[in-house]
Amino acid sequence: MSDRLLDITVGQFLDQLASGTPTPGGGSVAALTGAMAAGLITMVCDLTIGKKQYADFEAEARTIRGRAEELRAELQQLAQADIDVFNQLSAVYRLPRTTEADAASRRAAIQTVIRQATEIPLRTGRAAVALLPLCAPLARHGNRTAVTDVAGAAILVRAAVPAALINVESNLAVIEEQIFVRAARAQAEDLLIGLDEEVEGVLSIARARLKG
Repeated sequence: MSDRLLDITVGQFLDQLASGTPTPGGGSVAALTGAMAAGLITMVCDLTIGKKQYADFEAEARTIRGRAEELRAELQQLAQADIDVFNQLSAVYRLPRTTEADAASRRAAIQTVIRQATEIPLRTGRAAVALLPLCAPLARHGNRTAVTDVAGAAILVRAAVPAALINVESNLAVIEEQIFVRAARAQAEDLLIGLDEEVEGVLSIARARLKG
């Protein structure tokens, strides 16, 4: 894919996603899913800030908004980073292996880049998970007319995290450095602990507010 991901239209992105090319792929989709969750959080904050009935929550809403925008920027960057590192990995797999020295150099290069390709979806998972603590207070105290959007953000986080981490799992299968493998696997497992429960907590708050 020659164009930068954030510079193309949604239609172009979907066409490229549905094409036979390997990028954009699941890692970029996971990051963009997280970025969309962040965007929904920001939107609800903007629908809350400046409204008299939510004045007591305005300072917190501004703080939540700032953090959501930080995470959105990071997740958008990670969507492109996933493409870039895949292209790097494809390039090192094409390195020559005619001689023993060539083969050793190629193997080392593959291991270096595949570690980078593992760190990117880990960062995606961490950034997406970091959105969840923003959702509960916003669902409870933010603009009631947009509470379903907060719920939607939480649901998107629940999709983004495992979608990112399946890429971690795939890469760890071919990484030789076992200290790195164990550390990355532990980080991935930690990101999933309590994820469903936290999302369900946000949904419960949203449903309660919908009932009045």
